[in-house]
Amino acid sequence: MSVDLTLLDKPVQFLKGVGPRRAESLQRMGLVTARDVLYHVPRRYDDASTVEAIGALQVGMDATVVGRIRTKGVIPTRARLRIFQAIIEDDTGRITCAWPGQPWLDRKLREGDTILVTGPVKFFHGNQLHPREFTVLSRDGETGPGAGAVGSGGTIFVSYPASEDVPQWVLRRILDRNLDDLLKLAGDEEYLPEPERDRLGLRDLPGALRSLHRPESVADAERGRQRLAFDELFFLQLVQAQIRHRQTVERPGVGHARSNEWVRPLHDALPFSLTGAQARVLREISADMTSPHRMNRMLQGDVGAGKTLVALFAMLIAAEGGWQAVLMAPTEILAEQHARKIRELVAPLGLDVVLLTGSLGASERRDALARLASGEALLTVGTHALIQEGVEFARLGLSVVDEQHRFGVRQRMALADRDPPPDVLIMSATPIPRSLALTLYGELDLSTLDELPPGRTPVRTLLKGPAGRHEVHEFVRREVEKGHQAYIVYPLVESSDKVDLRAATEEAEHLAEVVFPEYRVEVLHGQMPGEGKDAVMRAFLAGEVQILVATTVIEVGIDVPNASIMVIEHAERFGLSQLHQLRGRVGRGALESYCVLVAEPGEGAAERLKVFRDTADGFAIARADLRIRGQGDLFGSQQSGRDPLLRFADLARDEDLLLRAQALARRVVENDPNLTRSEHERVRAVLEARHAHRLKLYEVG
Repeated sequence: MSVDLTLLDKPVQFLKGVGPRRAESLQRMGLVTARDVLYHVPRRYDDASTVEAIGALQVGMDATVVGRIRTKGVIPTRARLRIFQAIIEDDTGRITCAWPGQPWLDRKLREGDTILVTGPVKFFHGNQLHPREFTVLSRDGETGPGAGAVGSGGTIFVSYPASEDVPQWVLRRILDRNLDDLLKLAGDEEYLPEPERDRLGLRDLPGALRSLHRPESVADAERGRQRLAFDELFFLQLVQAQIRHRQTVERPGVGHARSNEWVRPLHDALPFSLTGAQARVLREISADMTSPHRMNRMLQGDVGAGKTLVALFAMLIAAEGGWQAVLMAPTEILAEQHARKIRELVAPLGLDVVLLTGSLGASERRDALARLASGEALLTVGTHALIQEGVEFARLGLSVVDEQHRFGVRQRMALADRDPPPDVLIMSATPIPRSLALTLYGELDLSTLDELPPGRTPVRTLLKGPAGRHEVHEFVRREVEKGHQAYIVYPLVESSDKVDLRAATEEAEHLAEVVFPEYRVEVLHGQMPGEGKDAVMRAFLAGEVQILVATTVIEVGIDVPNASIMVIEHAERFGLSQLHQLRGRVGRGALESYCVLVAEPGEGAAERLKVFRDTADGFAIARADLRIRGQGDLFGSQQSGRDPLLRFADLARDEDLLLRAQALARRVVENDPNLTRSEHERVRAVLEARHAHRLKLYEVG
């Protein structure tokens, strides 16, 4: 018996109190169906217990009050400033609300409207309240959800995202007339049995939606949000769990057999001990690789945490069983760096490393391809050239992708699309909070290197304003005079009329000709051809370039141990995680190193930059970035539009909820991968009806 969940998808026009014209206005807000109205997320809740009685207001208070507009009008002043004023009253008194320079409100507000206003109380010809914001709770005596009388005990005022054509009071009226009917339909979409809800500590779905729109308290509204957030996270994890099952279970993987022929000798020959995090992650990877299921794992770690060494051990596990292992890097110069490091480590073991990049000569390329095809090349490092036509592996058992965010999904998986499917390890040096990693990469198992090797010299971070730029340049000069090298980073390639920001190309010319004429200054940015970028980076690595002016193209780059100072201009324009990646370009050797942030003063930027200055832990910085910037910025296009990835869930505070959602999703898929059992019929129906965009996003049908 199929489950019909289409009733909530009827056009919004057919709701009570909504006709064709109002429906058009609602559709412009993204409220196209009855479901959209039911899941319209309030932007704030005001508890009546925190609302002040108008008669108790005093100058200096910052107050929230609810009152009925008694009179209103626009007052002209001698300075030609027009002020909209409204006298509002409740049972305890009256007060004038003044909106300087907003005469248009005279058309928006009417006498008799009940409004909620928040702002400071000032004295001007008597007490006045100057609202920062206001909400129309009711019009013409009509009430709606959250528009109860002050003092009625537990009244919560609900404010929604509204528009000029669909103000608050209209949304309230629509919900008031339709909510009970919509909640009955929502009951048909309840997919969690009561015992499961009790185990998870969650509300039933209709109850959660009622708490969203008609909460008995702010805490009640939060309980409703948590259930709706769980639903978002669960269905996202459900899709990812299905992908994970298909990638790791449905197709038999390579069962690697460890002999310790090379792993143990390399471990014993290292001049240092592995960190506890490296040892833990290696155990996770080894367990995956020696199991009958395919490994599909993400390894993230801070700059310098030792990801490449972990990847090499994984490659040796594959090689011990006669399987080939490949590491793919996003740039030729980074691939060469990896190949050079790995060759140094495995040379005592009698192993060689094949390098395959686009710039190889014809004879070198033929030789590399022949060794790959014959199976002679057990360890290979390369770039996109590895996934081009004509590249064949005899027995590929492990694919490692470095700096995975520099590749598209199809590029990342191209090496894995063969029979039998090799194990996959993707690596990222961009620390992101665990909750965000589980949300974006829930189809992968996650390993984290959250510990740096001992003895690393921390990079000193300094904050400077634009007025200190000359001092910063002198600091750079002193470092270069010592024989060291410097990065100077700008947010733009070229200047723009739209924003007043310095740009790399113009500033490189100024720095070379005026500020540092005695030194070689070069510019590097993402719009340069690949050969040009490589030539500049090779010159910088060789010490031929003393000062490299760049954009964020260098946030993932090669190790230049001689670079001791990083200057980041307009630092307030960068996210914290991006700043951390840039800072990671210095301090790669034994030199005392510095990161200097040149930033415009600003309250919001100051908080972020002080967090960055005082914190070296990339994961702590990532968590702060998520808290300060919000997940919308970090999701990018996935979090925008009518159907964003997450509307109710807040990854800065819902990590525990996410873990519970992932555990349930994986358990469901392990027992019933295609959701064909009767007990999962409603889960499948809700997934297809409410979360089709999840399936599309991950290309699951």
